[in-house]
Amino acid sequence: MPDHSYTSAKSLNLEEIKSQSAEAVREVLEKSHLKKGEIFVVGCSSSEVQGDAIGTHTNVDVARAIYQGIQEVLAPAGIRLAAQCCEHLNRALIVERETMEQFRLEQVNAIPQPNHAGGAFATVAYQEMADPVAVESLNAQASAGIDIGATLIGMHIHPVVVPLRIQTRQIGNAIVICARRRPKYVGGARAIYDPSLM
Repeated sequence: MPDHSYTSAKSLNLEEIKSQSAEAVREVLEKSHLKKGEIFVVGCSSSEVQGDAIGTHTNVDVARAIYQGIQEVLAPAGIRLAAQCCEHLNRALIVERETMEQFRLEQVNAIPQPNHAGGAFATVAYQEMADPVAVESLNAQASAGIDIGATLIGMHIHPVVVPLRIQTRQIGNAIVICARRRPKYVGGARAIYDPSLM
């Protein structure tokens, strides 16, 4: 059986993938009003971006284009990226050591690999971050995120998690689902709420 872990991305326009990724994240930031220092979680299937089933055709070139597009938006805003690993690493996340320390996260011993466990996007994050570490969980401390290809990120976002509808519906061939947190409503029907937090 052939190894598809580094399938060619020639049929995809990597610049377009990068641009779509940047635009999707830009839209999420505009709608979720994240502040500097908050966590933005990304789950990504490079296989789905190529039009294949999740976990079947991992592609580092595609993942790198997505990573670059996302960081083009997050880094200048001072938003912290958390890159979700695949299910074979129990959806551990790759973050900067500073993020781990700031949010008191539990480090685990795993280095993501594109064709074994972790996935291409987490592998690229591990390669590109200044001081990357794998953490077991974000303890639901992310403020928003983007799911590229049905990778399930909701568990990482602080309650209450609400879906965000953005104009960018796909990155490559992968469906994009976005979410953000909002503070819980308290007080019932007589309460008055701050519309900027809704």
